[in-house]
Amino acid sequence: MATALDKRSDTDSGMLVARFKALSDPLRLEVIELLRSQEMCVCDLCDRMAIAQSKLSFHLKTLREAGLISARQDGRWIYYSLNSAEFGELEDYLSTLRQLSPQWPASPCAPNRK
Repeated sequence: MATALDKRSDTDSGMLVARFKALSDPLRLEVIELLRSQEMCVCDLCDRMAIAQSKLSFHLKTLREAGLISARQDGRWIYYSLNSAEFGELEDYLSTLRQLSPQWPASPCAPNRK
């Protein structure tokens, strides 16, 4: 039986992996938490997180390439915000997994083996 998960293209699967990988770092999760409530510029993020801009830039690039945040330039400042649509897609994916998961315990592979 084909499921919504089976219908994913290689590109979709690759992007899904990139998004989960981007979310696997504590510093990037902190960025996500800070951007939940408002758009922020790099200097404000650096101040709030007490890290160097060079270190933060690497993590912002990872989140941006995964499609989880967006950047806009206003003069010499770059402002970052969450890309809500991408988080909705992750939520849909996890919801589908939850619906497909069996609700009963697994049986042993070889019950007669000792």
